[in-house]
Amino acid sequence: MGKDSKPKDAKGKDAKGKGKQAAGSSGGDDGGGKGGKGKGGKSADGLGTCTYVKARHVLCEKQGKINEAYKKLQDGWLDNGDKVPPAEFAKVAQEYSECPSGKKGGDLGWFPRGKMAGPFQEVAFNTPVGAVSAPFKSTHGYHFILCEGRKN
Repeated sequence: MGKDSKPKDAKGKDAKGKGKQAAGSSGGDDGGGKGGKGKGGKSADGLGTCTYVKARHVLCEKQGKINEAYKKLQDGWLDNGDKVPPAEFAKVAQEYSECPSGKKGGDLGWFPRGKMAGPFQEVAFNTPVGAVSAPFKSTHGYHFILCEGRKN
């Protein structure tokens, strides 16, 4: 089943917003040959389709504390449009995180889809590599995540 068998909108794009030739594709792949483990194939940026993600995080029980930690990253890098270096993220995690992983700079290593609970998994698998998520709430408290990698 090739790309041409998918429903198209008036601009010739399929239901996922891809045109007849996906940006950045090479080698004539019709989308069915790469990986095959993600839901619906790979998107151009790889978000939401990988099987594993490598991440660091900061966890705080109180929203005020997570906001204070996040502000440190904003003031140093995010407000300038810069990526936060993992070593600098690790310093903030060691200072602020209430998770045992904070001692390791918030490093959670590689984990598969399905291992982390609800909102944490959603944010981890949808944050671009090298980016820091906005603070969010989970059943464990308030977090933000640095995505360091993704793979299938």
